[in-house]
Amino acid sequence: MSTSPGQPIDPMDPFTPSPLNQLLYGHVYSASVRAVAVHRIPDLLADGPRTAGELAASAGLHATSLRRVLRVLAMHGLFTLDDKGAFALTEAGEQLRTDVPGSQHPMALLTTDEMFRRAATGITDTLRTGTTSFEVAYGVPFFTHLAASPADRELFDEGMASLSGRGAELLAESYAFPGSGTVVDVGGGRGGFLRAVLGREPALTGVLFDQPETVADHLLDVPEVRGRWSVAGGDFFSEVPAGGDLYLLKHILHDWNDEDCLRILGAVRRAAGPGKRLLVIDAVLPDNGAPHPAVELDIIMLMLVKGRERTAPEFEDLLARSGFRLNRVLPTPSLPSIIEAEAV
Repeated sequence: MSTSPGQPIDPMDPFTPSPLNQLLYGHVYSASVRAVAVHRIPDLLADGPRTAGELAASAGLHATSLRRVLRVLAMHGLFTLDDKGAFALTEAGEQLRTDVPGSQHPMALLTTDEMFRRAATGITDTLRTGTTSFEVAYGVPFFTHLAASPADRELFDEGMASLSGRGAELLAESYAFPGSGTVVDVGGGRGGFLRAVLGREPALTGVLFDQPETVADHLLDVPEVRGRWSVAGGDFFSEVPAGGDLYLLKHILHDWNDEDCLRILGAVRRAAGPGKRLLVIDAVLPDNGAPHPAVELDIIMLMLVKGRERTAPEFEDLLARSGFRLNRVLPTPSLPSIIEAEAV
């Protein structure tokens, strides 16, 4: 820093805090988050403030290095640092504990993993070729890689499951689900959202449908939904379970390009009779260019898969081409909206 305390900050100083510097050093901050997540430092702060030396002694780490990493994360709101040199968790930092409801520890490990880091470096080539940057870095599509790498698949599934929890509850509270009938969660992962839906409607039954290796590790075996669910494995591009009264596609369509979305929606339409409802749960981009958190998520899609975030008119077009009529778009307290459609 070329200024000293009391001197005015030069806006042209390359070390002055600025929107540009926040972006330039973003990889430093995410690497620091990963370091404390891997060593589970937030768990060690569950009972209150501790110094870097105390934390390092408990975790078998180098105290001075730990203090420097915690200090930069305190500057960005994950920890606080008091005048006695003790660090404590903020509300945001609490989410990195492994023992709290809705823990984001698995998501932190996923988004800072080598898969994401390598994919990010390929964006430069993506701008030239249009190929996803993950494929540039790894030579195969993202989901092909996951199918061949059980460890990375488990990391991905755990990260996605961590997005359930409170987020699933918020979504389940945002829609008037039917009091009876069968809901089919297509591509429902390990079933966190389906569990939240069934937990709110005691007479509703559900089917969890996803890849066989994913549904094998489901989260539905809990007392509050006992006897009201089944699981099925398969490929949602070709066929999904028939006979449902309500179909769910949560965080699915944004993973795929329009052609593949039409294949998925077509399979759902063949399974759903006329008048049956479909809920597409995805972020909905404003169509006027206004800032929105899903704009950042759209870059993740650019990195990993051939999908993208879409506007309401773009969803309406996909649905119409697949035999569905868009009824309404419901905002929720969470990032995604609920797009309600009906088979025609």
